[in-house]
Amino acid sequence: MTLVKVCGIRRIEDVEFLNKLRPEYAGFVFCKSKRQINLETGKQLIKKLDAGIKRVGVFQDNSLKEVRNIAETLRLDVIQLHGREAENYIKQLRQFNIWKSISIDVSDSLEEVNDKVKFYEEKINKICECGIEAVLIDSSVKGASGGTGISFNWNVLNNLNVSGKIVLAGGLNFYNITQAIKIVKPYAVDVSSGVEEDGIKSFEKMKQFIEKVRMQNL
Repeated sequence: MTLVKVCGIRRIEDVEFLNKLRPEYAGFVFCKSKRQINLETGKQLIKKLDAGIKRVGVFQDNSLKEVRNIAETLRLDVIQLHGREAENYIKQLRQFNIWKSISIDVSDSLEEVNDKVKFYEEKINKICECGIEAVLIDSSVKGASGGTGISFNWNVLNNLNVSGKIVLAGGLNFYNITQAIKIVKPYAVDVSSGVEEDGIKSFEKMKQFIEKVRMQNL
């Protein structure tokens, strides 16, 4: 069964959408991003969030103190790390469930993707050794990871022999999610821009996306 995370939640209206549609995870961004929120906004949003939806805090090279403070204050279920956090940094957060991201270049050709399969397999397994719950795999566009709205070649993940759960992100939407799940068979899928209209979360797009994922689980 593939679970759903809707990321980039920053309005009360977004939370109301989530409470109606009930994805398994809601993501709140606490690092530099057009969807970034602060701790006070996080408190207001999570106060309204249905208790059955797990809370994910997204960070990128934030100080360890800041991550701990936000995670403890908001009682986050998952800490999602998108930066260059070292193994020792990750190990100091072991009391939390950790999702660590890696990025795959969207410009790679199929031949380049095939050449890198072993590389990504080893990289994912090394991250898993740090005691994390899952590896989130996102798209990279000219060095920019996360929030690109563009998909990488999912075939790089086909038949990978990895020890941890895979969370698939990067350019997912209603039109490509069926193929993405079929190829990758992820633990969860992570969507943000794919359920937005002009940078704002759309109830209809969220509904269509979540229903499409649910259909794959039948």
